Amino acid sequence: MLHGRLPWLHPDEMSADQRKLADAIVGGPRGSVHRSSPMTTPEGRLHGPFNAMLIDPVVGQAVQELGAAVRYGAKLEGRAREIAILEIARIRQSNYEFVAHASVGKQVGLSDEEIESLRVGSECTSLSESESLIRSLAGTLSLTHDLDDDLYARAEAELGIVVLADVVILVGFYEYTALALQVFRVPLPEGVASIFPAI
Repeated sequence: MLHGRLPWLHPDEMSADQRKLADAIVGGPRGSVHRSSPMTTPEGRLHGPFNAMLIDPVVGQAVQELGAAVRYGAKLEGRAREIAILEIARIRQSNYEFVAHASVGKQVGLSDEEIESLRVGSECTSLSESESLIRSLAGTLSLTHDLDDDLYARAEAELGIVVLADVVILVGFYEYTALALQVFRVPLPEGVASIFPAI
């Protein structure tokens, strides 16, 4: 059975390393939060980008640990983190990433109006100054893979070097996620419509 372009692995088809990784993904912090759609099918096949992590479980383990650290251990506040992720998802036109993180965004306090502004790329006056700065950083990094001296200095002064570093790492991780979702043609959960045109 395929999941996009990849085999959609049933637990019985997984190697020992793949099964260990799948258990770590589902049993880690991701598995303990409320989700708009399940991480697995009833049979234990992984949805979304997680199935792709199983292809090379040694590298996949490092990827899933980085993702968990970025999401649950970084110094970014929840709203700011989801604003950055949604900005990247819009720029990359990543349906799965946007749908998944719009749901998370609501859980951490983003309004429907804020999420819609992020979806279409319009100005959002309800964001705090630091949230707007983080949105700008995420967008600039996603588009140019760099920050000019002025934006870097402003970010370091207003956010501090630790948060700035966390934003850079977060952008790199969710750029990878959007790339994997696109290359492997990972489908949206059943019943969820695309919000960006098909690429």
